[in-house]
Amino acid sequence: MSPDFTHRLRELMQSVGFSSFRALSQAAGVSENQILRLRRGDTQLRVETLLKLSQVLQVPVSELLPVGADAKGQQSAVSSQQSAIEPLTTEPGKVLLDLQHEYDRLQQQLAQQRQDLWQEFQQSSVQVLESLLLQLPTAAYAAQQNPQAPAVKLLPLLRPLDQLLQAWGIEPIATVGAEVPYDPQQHQLMAGVAQPGDRVKVRYTGYRQGDRLLYRAKVSPVA
Repeated sequence: MSPDFTHRLRELMQSVGFSSFRALSQAAGVSENQILRLRRGDTQLRVETLLKLSQVLQVPVSELLPVGADAKGQQSAVSSQQSAIEPLTTEPGKVLLDLQHEYDRLQQQLAQQRQDLWQEFQQSSVQVLESLLLQLPTAAYAAQQNPQAPAVKLLPLLRPLDQLLQAWGIEPIATVGAEVPYDPQQHQLMAGVAQPGDRVKVRYTGYRQGDRLLYRAKVSPVA
């Protein structure tokens, strides 16, 4: 390469704070031999080498190409490759932002899937325990009416079930034996006739989970 290009390369280095060719070599990740070839006007330098130097020196690749017919093909190749990677090198903030949005979307999708699976597990468990949920409160109420009955000793065994229902947000509509105003939306008559608001007695409790009705409580009119 002519001394003129060495002088020009030094000017480019000084404009961005490089005082030696070794410092430029380390910053760009290219060998000092590649820089020496550039100073001598070698037109066979790899495109990747020129791109690395242009990024470090903060100048277009064309600034580093020797002037002449032999360099035209190299310049065309550089321009083509530089165009292909331009979106990654000129808009890193946009790429990172897009990645963050995709990550957030996947996180929300995963959280929704976990929630759906948890609800499905609760629903299937409630269906398996249906007879237990509906019958045991009535059996417990009957045992409480007769403290001498052997079944009274089984009442403490129901506490884990109550705790499980509470943890899942499942609440009884009314306790067995309670007298409440008849609500056809929440109560199912076992016999007789009742109008909304009439007093009825709960025979088998029902359950709700949040705003969703699981089972209506079975009731009978109060004589």
